Parts: sequence; C-alpha cells; structure tokens
Amino acid sequence: MAGNSFGQAFRITTAGESHGPGYVVIIDGVPPGIPLSTEDLAVDLRRRRPGQSKIVTQRDEADEAEIFSGVFEGRTTGTSLALLIKNQDQRSRDYDKIKNLYRPGHADFTYDAKYGFRDYRGGGRSSARETIVRVAAGVIAKKIIGAAFGGTVLGYVLQVGDVRADISDPAAITLKDVEQRPDGSANIVRCPDPIAAEKMIATIEQLRLEQDSVGGIAEIVATGIPAGLGEPVFDKVKADLAKAIFSLPAVLGMEYGSGFDAARMRGSENNDAFVADAKSNAIRTETNRHGGMLGGISSGMPIVLRAVVKPTSSLPKTQATVDRDGNSTQISTHGRHDPCLLPRFIPMAEAMVAIVLADHWLRHRQIEPI
Repeated sequence: MAGNSFGQAFRITTAGESHGPGYVVIIDGVPPGIPLSTEDLAVDLRRRRPGQSKIVTQRDEADEAEIFSGVFEGRTTGTSLALLIKNQDQRSRDYDKIKNLYRPGHADFTYDAKYGFRDYRGGGRSSARETIVRVAAGVIAKKIIGAAFGGTVLGYVLQVGDVRADISDPAAITLKDVEQRPDGSANIVRCPDPIAAEKMIATIEQLRLEQDSVGGIAEIVATGIPAGLGEPVFDKVKADLAKAIFSLPAVLGMEYGSGFDAARMRGSENNDAFVADAKSNAIRTETNRHGGMLGGISSGMPIVLRAVVKPTSSLPKTQATVDRDGNSTQISTHGRHDPCLLPRFIPMAEAMVAIVLADHWLRHRQIEPI
C-alpha cells in the first residue's frame, strides 16, 4: 500500500508534488459544527510558508488554502473535508542539470530504487512542501482538542547547532514567546529564549555565507491533555506520536520526557511521584520526567517531546556523488533552500502532534463502559 494516509478516527490522506499544480488533503472523522474558514487555516500556514524571513528559503508562495468540501455556512458538516493549496512559484529549471544525479542526503536514489522512475523537480513527492496540507489539517485537529478539553499544542526551537535555549518550564511557554521578540518584532527563529535566539540567527546566517546548513532540536508541548488517551501495546499514544514525527522530512531522532538522559539515571531519580492536587483532588505527578505518557497512555501531565532535525541536504557547495549509471561525479544544488529547517519545522510538528491527539480523543470517545 502507498503510505499516503495517517490516523484512524481522524484520518488524513495527502497528495501532490513540490513542482506539480498543488497539494490536496482529504480529512475524514471531523466532527460536525466546528467553525472553520480559510482565515483560520491561514494562521498556521503563514507560520510555515517560505519567504517569511531572511533565514528561510525565498521561494515565494502565497500558501492560501481552498476548502472544497465538508464546510457549510462556516461550520464543518461531519462529512469528508477536502482542502487544496496550489503551487505558484516553482522553478523547475533549477533541477534540469541534476535530474540524473543523486543528491547526498535526499531520497533521489531510494525513490529510483523503489519505483524506477521519479519526479526530480524539487524532490517530487518526497519534498517537505507536502507538509503544507498537514499543517492545514493540524489547524482542524487543534480546534477539535481545544473544543473538547481545552488542549493546546505549541512548539519552539530548542537548539540550533551548538546553541541551546535555556527553558526552565516548557509548559509555561506561550505563542507570543515563540513568535515575538521582547521588542515586539518577529522572532524569526522561533526560539523563546531571546539571548539564544540571536545566537541562533547569527549561526544560521554564517552557515548560509559558507554555503552550508545546520540542524537542531524542536521541542513540542501539549497541555490540557486529559489522562486516558492512547491504546494498549501497538497503538500507544507515544508510538503514534513517534510515527507522526518521524513521518516528517529531515527528522533523525525523537525523545519524550527525560528521553536519552534516562540512560544515566537511576530508577529512583527518573520516577515521578504521584500526588493529589489539593484543590481539585485530581491525581498528578510532582515532576514530569515521564513526559505526560505512562504505558503509552496520557497521564494528564503536559506531553513534552523533542525532535532532532538534520541540516538541510540541498547545498550550493560542491559535493561528491554518482549519476544513475553509477559514474562518479560532483553536484552543486542550486535553487532556494532553508539553511536551517527548524523555524518552519515548528508548525509542521505541532500539526502532527495535534492530529495524533485529535485521533486518540475521537477513538477514546468510542469506549462505552459495560
């Protein structure tokens, strides 16, 4: 089966290529009555769009969504919802000279190995531009979890290269912290630590001058999540979150809670003590090293996860490679590419986390105690 769909109760199916006419997503499982307009979709699409600042790709796309079905008089109908986003600023000529060469770090070779034929323009189906319709679907997922239980999903750049932000309480970060500097101007790197943000921008700009790129870490935090979401064994919420995050381009690793630091801890250090909240008498934990999930089921604490995003593979710097016949050669990838993927990765990761949580909420509602 071609893996173009994700989710069960809330299910998305995407289609499109980077240099084709556009992208479409069909979303099944959207409850009726949710207010939805193209302007609602535009908020996160603007956060993801190219050309938004000097440190991202300068491809000029409006990224305006069209609602084809599933909405009537400003509200979802409960039927299949379809969205279309057209491509407008493709420069396919940038890829003519390298169409028979394998770009290091890209899926060119593996797509040829699988299909024997590929769309070489901007990576075709493997392009990160496919995530644009996931971000649109994520807006709807955010609306579902927000209306259902007040859930929110927010991401930010935690690290770029060797520069790491100082974040004491991930759950306390706000959208304003991520999107604005203290002076009110745009926070183009989407790091809530102002000092680290300036160092990150300087790092990215220096790598661009060197015709190179840099990777980093995104942290995604979901708050207001009730205890009990997730299924036993294979459909654990942490397993679905891992699949969702790894389905995004350029992700090389993911962890949640204490993550890989747990390898150096003792059990007594890593365990979170349970307590009863004095006001509500609800059960919670004093700390959150478990990252909001135990046994693959949400605990009611904030879900905190981190994704490692590799440096952009497309480089104007000359690199060694081979052509389709295996002949050694060199390649320089021209065109418009992000020197660091992290700033635009944030809304992509938020969308996938929200989609997983909306899916598990809708599945959880189907449980009827006997």
